[in-house]
Amino acid sequence: MQLSKNVRRKAIDMAKKNVAFRKTARVVRRHYLTRDYVKKSRKRRTDDTMVYFNTFNGRSYADSPKAIYEFMISRAEYKDYRFVWAFIEPEKYEFLTKNRNTRIVKFNSDEERSAMMRAKYWIVNYRLLDHLIPKEDQIYVQCWHGTPLKRLGYDLINSDNAMNSVEETRTMYKIDAERFRYLLSPNSFSSEKFSTAWNLAEFGKEDTIQELGYPRNDRLATASAEDVAAARELVAKDVPADKKIILYAPTWRDNQHDSKVGYVYKPKVDFEYLKEMLSDQYVILFRAHYLVANSFDFDKYRGFIYDVSGHDDINDLYLASDMLITDYSSAFFDYAVLKKPIAFYMYDKEDYADSIRGFYLSLDELPGNIVETEESLVKEIEVIGEGWKPDEKYQQFNEKFNKLDDGHAAERLTRKIFGK
Repeated sequence: MQLSKNVRRKAIDMAKKNVAFRKTARVVRRHYLTRDYVKKSRKRRTDDTMVYFNTFNGRSYADSPKAIYEFMISRAEYKDYRFVWAFIEPEKYEFLTKNRNTRIVKFNSDEERSAMMRAKYWIVNYRLLDHLIPKEDQIYVQCWHGTPLKRLGYDLINSDNAMNSVEETRTMYKIDAERFRYLLSPNSFSSEKFSTAWNLAEFGKEDTIQELGYPRNDRLATASAEDVAAARELVAKDVPADKKIILYAPTWRDNQHDSKVGYVYKPKVDFEYLKEMLSDQYVILFRAHYLVANSFDFDKYRGFIYDVSGHDDINDLYLASDMLITDYSSAFFDYAVLKKPIAFYMYDKEDYADSIRGFYLSLDELPGNIVETEESLVKEIEVIGEGWKPDEKYQQFNEKFNKLDDGHAAERLTRKIFGK
């Protein structure tokens, strides 16, 4: 059921304008694809030693699935397991085939679907395509991808999403909740929010939550000075040694969508002003959200802004940077593990809270100051540069949200799933 790019683009444009058409088309397509997948899957025997991995629907090699995979290939007790990774651009990840019993497949291909029909374990960090239904003897592990600041799923009240109404979003979470065996949680706060976001009580699946910490943060929790130096060499080798590195990682906006490419991000930042005020001491690593499909032209800021949106593992950027600037991204929860400074540039705070998503967390709890203009952002960066240290509020934040990030989350989850 492949569509040409032109037909697909026209269909997306129509779906954005006509909600009834969109809902009907999705139901029909999901029914067709699900019926076809389930029919074929039932004919395949499940392989108890095969594990399927997928990060952000094939966009990268990163996050908790990567941490779990690397833990498994490092341990002799998993030497008989075979691993399959799915990527949108599989040719970029051929290096993984050098690892023990590892195979690469193209995301959303017949080869991938064949592997999923056979693999006993599915380990992902994002909602699978709706028509992929595990058999009763298969185990789907939903690792998710962050402690939520923004409302999710059934907890949405308002939604200015260009492609999904609140009702449609809830349907997607319902389909996911009916499929997974385990839902990983990094802390008790997330366990509570995940339970309502996926409406687990309604489906009798509250016991699916595994509050074990995030495997992706094991590397941050155990990082040494040598690890930090290696990360800087990897992602910022062209940055002068005397410059401090700011990681700017804004999230996406649900209401910014282009039918040609997908969700886009239009940064409302005066980079010219930031360059004038900060370039003597700082450089910026700009990291767009993984859902953002558009590219950015920073040529005029060469030597000050480095676009690292294409770098797979954001942990490298966390380690290499000296401070984080974000808005509503869950990145700050993970970054706080490193006990480095964080500032929140929320130029559209009221609109985002009221119209686009809404928040789970009181903004008073954030481990850093909120600024809403470039001028106040520059002042905040200057204050941080004068000698920042984590205060009591920051420490309380880590105690509440990152207590389980102790370097052993991958081991705990792997032991839980595989029973070894």
